[in-house]
Amino acid sequence: MAASDAFQRAVRFHREEKLDEALVAYQEAVYLDQRFHAAWYAQGCAWESKGDDATALICFEKAVSVAPDHAESQHNLGKVLHKLGLADEAIDRFRAAIAPGKEFLPRTAIATLIPGSPGADNRTVLEARRDWAETHLPPPDRTRQFRRAPIQGRRPRVGYLSSFFQSRNWMKPVWGLVNHHDRERFEVDLFSDGPEAPCLQCYRKHPADRFHDISGLSNRATAERIEQNELDVLVDLNAYSCVDRLAVAALRPAPIVVGWFNLYATSGMACYDYLIGDHDVVPPAEEPFYVEKILRVPGCYLSFEVLYAVPEVVEPPVLSAGSLTFGCLASQYKITPPVVDAWSRILARLPGTRLFLKNATLGGEANREFLARRFEQRGVARDRIAMEGAAEHFDYLAAYGRVDVALDTFPYNGGTTTSEALWQGVPVLTFRGDRWAARQSTSILRAAGLSEFVAENLDDYVERAVALAQAPDAPRRLAELRRGMRSQLAHSSLCDTAAFARNMERLYARIVAG
Repeated sequence: MAASDAFQRAVRFHREEKLDEALVAYQEAVYLDQRFHAAWYAQGCAWESKGDDATALICFEKAVSVAPDHAESQHNLGKVLHKLGLADEAIDRFRAAIAPGKEFLPRTAIATLIPGSPGADNRTVLEARRDWAETHLPPPDRTRQFRRAPIQGRRPRVGYLSSFFQSRNWMKPVWGLVNHHDRERFEVDLFSDGPEAPCLQCYRKHPADRFHDISGLSNRATAERIEQNELDVLVDLNAYSCVDRLAVAALRPAPIVVGWFNLYATSGMACYDYLIGDHDVVPPAEEPFYVEKILRVPGCYLSFEVLYAVPEVVEPPVLSAGSLTFGCLASQYKITPPVVDAWSRILARLPGTRLFLKNATLGGEANREFLARRFEQRGVARDRIAMEGAAEHFDYLAAYGRVDVALDTFPYNGGTTTSEALWQGVPVLTFRGDRWAARQSTSILRAAGLSEFVAENLDDYVERAVALAQAPDAPRRLAELRRGMRSQLAHSSLCDTAAFARNMERLYARIVAG
């Protein structure tokens, strides 16, 4: 049988979504012709569809070796490298995928992922995002006239734009703000890529609020809907987490456009007037790397309250195991080579300790094997690392019962992951990094009154982990901290959502007043 015949059979199976049969036929095709580029590429796509990124990686590497100018092969290789935690290598592949007429996807990937690339810095992030915005977005029209009446004698109207209002765990900081807005002083509009009903578990709707389901609207129609509601301030909560909606902000449907909650770096886009952070995540010396004017709230730029059922806090596992278990429940793409290096250094100095990792990517056996080999190359035996895949969110949170101390990722820290670990009683060890994304946990921990878990630098991060595990009273200290963690958080500025709302309202009033 010719390789082309096997390939055509594989393509038919693939179109019918019979992936297992397609893979057998693709493998037959490349067995018959090792340089059959299309079969290697399509096989990689099939493995990626099955969630087996490690095997897809092998196929895309082979496809690129056969046809290095094939932009799609380079792009898909970048995708699986990113998902497996090899951020810098992924960025290189996305850059190689930029070709005439095929620029949007790789440029978008670079702009989206660059804050989490260990090899990047603030300038690199700014350049990548500005390059994307100038290439793929229309310039904002700052000459437009808006119908809203002068601000004197009326309440400012603030609108929030998000494609993720239904994600209750991720949107905790947003609902904390929205629920505590002072409706005597502000009007509130929500523009949502989804219906209102799924939000009501966390959204305490005020009778004066206006909720707009924009899920069926184009970007231009969405911008028109926003403009018709005559806002004073539009707060974009999406940023690069929903690139398809960035054009709404670019159309400037309100006189003032603000980024908050989901940027953790400059947007690179001329349409944003302001970006809201805090003194930890954006020190004044770094403002030249932002196209937006930086506004800062006191304390942390994120505040949250938990408005849905979560597991009870349980005793730390060290009490029964006799040795410490470090852990991380962050997405696999955040577990970059420098992270693996640091965690390996910690484990090498603490022979009795273990590491527990849980994320969606680790649901695949080949992906777990890929990560285990990365640790083995650094001298860490695989029997010291437990790895698990995704779970329903309640069960995912319950997995913190298997962790004594969470180790933060870098340069892309936890945000939601850090706050959820703390709420389950697990302290998070971090260090103050070199960019906003690398300082999110620093800001959260300081606001929570847990500055002792913020190291000065990477070496201090390793030393603090070792010292904590070796301390004779570590089990007692961790147990006491865990039992009192929720009370401590509830009385900290991190969970004082009412005060946070007042701080945000002061910023809104200031920028509306000019």
